[in-house]
Amino acid sequence: MPAPITEHPASKHTATIALDIQGATCAGCVRKIENALRAVPGVVQAEMNFATRRASVEGDISSDTLIAAVRGAGYDASLPVAEVDSSADEALEQARLQAHYKKLTRDMSLALGLGVPLMLWGILGDKLIGGDSMMVTAGTIGQLLWTAVGILTLAVLMFAGGHFFRGAWQAFKHHNATMDTLIAIGTGSAWLYSIVVVLLPDILPMAARHVYFEASAMIIGLINLGLVLEIRVRGKTSEAIKRLLDLRPKTAHVLRADAEIDLAVEQVVIDDIIRARPGERIAVDGEVLDGDSYVDESMLSGEPMPIHKKKGDAVAAGTINQSGALTYRATRIGRDTALARIIELVKKAQGAKPSIGRLADSIAAVFVPTVLLIAIAAALLWFNFGPAPAVAHMLIAATTVLIIACPCALGLATPMSVMVGVGKAAEAGVLIQRGEALQTAGQLDVIVLDKTGTITEGKPEVIELFSVDGNEQQVLHLAACIEQYSEHPLASAIVRAASSKNTKPKPARNFIAHNGRGVSAQLDDRTLLFGNRRWLEQQGIDCSVLSSAEQKIIAQAGTPLFLAQVIAEQKQLLGAIGVADRIKADSRAAIERLHRRGLAVVMLTGDIEA
Repeated sequence: MPAPITEHPASKHTATIALDIQGATCAGCVRKIENALRAVPGVVQAEMNFATRRASVEGDISSDTLIAAVRGAGYDASLPVAEVDSSADEALEQARLQAHYKKLTRDMSLALGLGVPLMLWGILGDKLIGGDSMMVTAGTIGQLLWTAVGILTLAVLMFAGGHFFRGAWQAFKHHNATMDTLIAIGTGSAWLYSIVVVLLPDILPMAARHVYFEASAMIIGLINLGLVLEIRVRGKTSEAIKRLLDLRPKTAHVLRADAEIDLAVEQVVIDDIIRARPGERIAVDGEVLDGDSYVDESMLSGEPMPIHKKKGDAVAAGTINQSGALTYRATRIGRDTALARIIELVKKAQGAKPSIGRLADSIAAVFVPTVLLIAIAAALLWFNFGPAPAVAHMLIAATTVLIIACPCALGLATPMSVMVGVGKAAEAGVLIQRGEALQTAGQLDVIVLDKTGTITEGKPEVIELFSVDGNEQQVLHLAACIEQYSEHPLASAIVRAASSKNTKPKPARNFIAHNGRGVSAQLDDRTLLFGNRRWLEQQGIDCSVLSSAEQKIIAQAGTPLFLAQVIAEQKQLLGAIGVADRIKADSRAAIERLHRRGLAVVMLTGDIEA
């Protein structure tokens, strides 16, 4: 009997798919694209950001099906480049955006190059010729000149504004109305009316023989200018993400077949054994297998103090191995690393829609059809109740409504504000998880601040020196002689302080780091001990003589470290050094400004209460 056939259906899971959208020109397009995506079976949620032209779709569905749905709505879509994994794709995307930027700049210059002189002629020409400078009279040189202007304006509409007309045609084919529809109808109507005035002025009353070529050119030019500025803002607000991307190492030292080879980070696989030398960035997330070092994780935690790493500890991609060599096993690669998730978090926040943005989208969804209906209503009113000639006044009224209803600001204002806000915050090291946070930030009443690196410099400094015999310089010198061999951040502070006082540490022998307690070493004929009070007292050294010094250091939120020596079994306390993370120069003023705004400020820290 044959074995039964076991079916293995595809596992059902919800994934997030990003799509780059082409052809969307207004917030009304956003609503149509979102509705088309949400109508696809298997889609749980779909949102599009008009500023980034990117849609984010959650559900159990293939990207091809989603792209087909967008195309069915009259737009185009494609999968974004692999922004986290491929530098080549990023360069390609940047080149594409730069080419689009140059094209829009050229279109803008072409349109404004014609529109601005025409507009100035309309403003100043009346005084120069003593009449209406935009009026056309049959059989004059002016009629020939305006015919030439009409041809130039048509060229502007075709070349600088062609994308608006193509977009309007695509929308019409799919029974949609977009901002392109308004721009195309508005500028096209203005040009058609003007060319009729130029070629057949006698069929219109004298008062209606006014041309609007400058309106067509200026509208195309100004809207292209808006698109150019939009791309520039998008580029600037992406600088924060680019800086995060720059934190990624390009190569990794991978140990394979007992040999060390340099591979591109994209080629690293899970469970690869990787070596990180002092000063290098960690290539991927991993677990330390061998070595002992301090790692700067400030890009992840905001804490400037390096973190001690040993066997079994986790390390993250993009962090900096400061001192010793580390060997670690890759546990997360590519888009799964902590740095990649932070980058995606910033992008998601930039693309997020606060409630005010959803309100703008709701208005924009009916904005274009409403404007078209108002234009038709205005035309009918002037045709039925306006003065003669009715057709001319009807065209003027309808064209006027269409022309003044062209701006895309309604759809751009909110998403662009979110992009700029999130981008500026990321530049300052503040990661915003949701765009909604920006909208509710104005309602805050309590601000919670971390201490290290936020209120303080995040760099320990020597703040106090005490000596039992009054020779503070000697205490600092002896402490530096031991600490020059230590990788601890507090040790660096002491060595820096000694260097600033032109004290050069002498070589010591038999240096030993006692984890969490202190350090010891041989110097000449004595053993030096330097560490916390509890450890020194465990070694039989009485520290009570410096209790008042200890309290003074603690009162300044410092760490008291005691120095003692042992000579021929004679134990002697020499002094104490206070090391602290100094408060930033501008912290007090910043907190006072927050207080003046009525905000309660809380410091949340793991340090002692002082």
